Amino acid sequence: MAPYSLLVTRLQKALGVRQYHVASVLCQRAKVAMSHFEPNEYIHYDLLEKNINIVRKRLNRPLTLSEKIVYGHLDDPASQEIERGKSYLRLRPDRVAMQDATAQMAMLQFISSGLSKVAVPSTIHCDHLIEAQVGGEKDLRRAKDINQEVYNFLATAGAKYGVGFWKPGSGIIHQIILENYAYPGVLLIGTDSHTPNGGGLGGICIGVGGADAVDVMAGIPWELKCPKVIGVKLTGSLSGWSSPKDVILKVAGILTVKGGTGAIVEYHGPGVDSISCTGMATICNMGAEIGATTSVFPYNHRMKKYLSKTGREDIANLADEFKDHLVPDPGCHYDQLIEINLSELKPHINGPFTPDLAHPVAEVGKVAEKEGWPLDIRAQILRDLGGIVLANACGPCIGQWDRKDIKKGEKNTIVTSYNRNFTGRNDANPETHAFVTSPEIVTALAIAGTLKFNPETDYLTGTDGKKFRLEAPDADELPKGEFDPGQDTYQHPPKDSSGQHVDVSPTSQRLQLLEPFDKWDGKDLEDLQILIKVKGKCTTDHISAAGPWLKFRGHLDNISNNLLIGAINIENGKANSVRNAVTQEFGPVPDTARYYKKHGIRWVVIGDENYGEGSSREHAALEPRHLGGRAIITKSFARIHETNLKKQGLLPLTFADPADYNKIHPVDKLTIQGLKDFTPGKPLKCIIKHPNGTQETILLNHTFNETQIEWFRAGSALNRMKELQQ
Repeated sequence: MAPYSLLVTRLQKALGVRQYHVASVLCQRAKVAMSHFEPNEYIHYDLLEKNINIVRKRLNRPLTLSEKIVYGHLDDPASQEIERGKSYLRLRPDRVAMQDATAQMAMLQFISSGLSKVAVPSTIHCDHLIEAQVGGEKDLRRAKDINQEVYNFLATAGAKYGVGFWKPGSGIIHQIILENYAYPGVLLIGTDSHTPNGGGLGGICIGVGGADAVDVMAGIPWELKCPKVIGVKLTGSLSGWSSPKDVILKVAGILTVKGGTGAIVEYHGPGVDSISCTGMATICNMGAEIGATTSVFPYNHRMKKYLSKTGREDIANLADEFKDHLVPDPGCHYDQLIEINLSELKPHINGPFTPDLAHPVAEVGKVAEKEGWPLDIRAQILRDLGGIVLANACGPCIGQWDRKDIKKGEKNTIVTSYNRNFTGRNDANPETHAFVTSPEIVTALAIAGTLKFNPETDYLTGTDGKKFRLEAPDADELPKGEFDPGQDTYQHPPKDSSGQHVDVSPTSQRLQLLEPFDKWDGKDLEDLQILIKVKGKCTTDHISAAGPWLKFRGHLDNISNNLLIGAINIENGKANSVRNAVTQEFGPVPDTARYYKKHGIRWVVIGDENYGEGSSREHAALEPRHLGGRAIITKSFARIHETNLKKQGLLPLTFADPADYNKIHPVDKLTIQGLKDFTPGKPLKCIIKHPNGTQETILLNHTFNETQIEWFRAGSALNRMKELQQ
């Protein structure tokens, strides 16, 4: 912290001849607003410092940066049990952010809670419902017309309940957060799995489902299993064709899509200072693809420059004063340590069909030939280098791409600088081999038109017949001028919202008010029918597809018609084709689930490893609950999805012995016992009833704590919230 006398001098210079009481002015300076949009909501580094000191004294050891920020937001730092990977923390996040596709269900749940105002600063961002078709301006106009009902609902709900509203065309949620709301040491939760983008500015920013957001907006302490911490030590510096994106592509190859589950990835080391703030955000953003709770970088001069450039020099100055709490302690312990020399890091490209299948660019062509992947890249040389500027929104990254250049089912390859590349993710075509890489490599491969091109060594041939090589790209860290704020697309919530109405038409096909789920009847779950036994990878895209289904994100019954339509049925190797146990006919998964619900047949899903990886979309939990599901039994779960299932009153259970997955067949019935004595840490029994009359008993593990067991008994977390209000 600067000496007191120096601060006095600076203040006298700034204030001119007028005399002020210096202590009073210093006190005022300490009150720095979280953002320009919320001048009366302040950054509380003093509370963060107080809580860190309490925890440090208790644990008596050096703390990682992740621990400082997370434990610094504990509801009760003096008595909270703290054990990495085991205890559940009760936290007080600073703010909430929601994108339009998930905000619909989050706000519908908040309306159902009966509360009048959000308890923490919250925002809605319209970026997911804009479909990429012909170009930015036309696509935006089309989206505003098609989605008018939803945008009006979100705008009026925001105004009614005190939530800021960013209109369509404002930009992608993660960039708006980085430029306006993220800051070093913030604890922010967002209803998008790539919320960790904010870790590039030194915050702990975590993707959650809408029900978690409702808890925080309601002023209830938010629960998170105490995360482990994976350290990634960076040395050297990036150069040539290597970029920040290659760091996370390399880490994804090391950790795989589930290697970060239950952990925060904390980057540190001398190599950090060679990466720009936006580069760090890029790395943190894609950390969602390794299952990490979030990712974070320590506060440094790169972040200070970015804060100043985006009009937040006051936050940068305050962060400087509290810098010791915004970096890891020397000698802190990591549960796992990865070391990467940036000077030796080569450009990477990951895929297809999964973001952890990592290849050096120099080798991917040979691998593609061996595996039979299409080598030709669809890009038409970036539309003959004229390019198409898409709308300021998510577009193809979330499946909002009305693709015209190929037919569905046609085998092809695309390369993108996005973060996720599951089957059918970008264009709904299961035969599209999607690879993710850096923007620099995307451009180079698009120009070359083939996966076999390595810009570090290979030549291209010009129209004059001469060979040439592409120069390694170079760019400014930040714009030389100021950031262009663009159009005024932010709607402040009014001070008085008593006259504000939020209308949801009972005949709407886009929006539907929620009805409470039924409570647990106090009995074991007898004779559960198996809806589907899933073979292999089952992401939230498989469980609740995006793309054309995004328009139903506010209507639970309509969107439930996409339940598990992308999952592969182990019985016949097909998607969206399961046997109806009553009629013995094969049909779509949602239709079969509706049949069971109509006839009072409760059902269960059997899944494989890392079930529910990918997006934070809670529809993947709401839909099975709505259609009569009672439990999801898998080898393992992705973090967000497991929590979402618990929030909606479902039982996410795992095989005590993963090999027991093979004991269950789609024609079996299951009985889950032990729910009357449902306690944390105690396995449940599962009786497998085979059609021939024989039975087997296996054990099922769970991660429920006492609070979550109350959610199950009440029928959902929202039901339990209402019980506590009465």
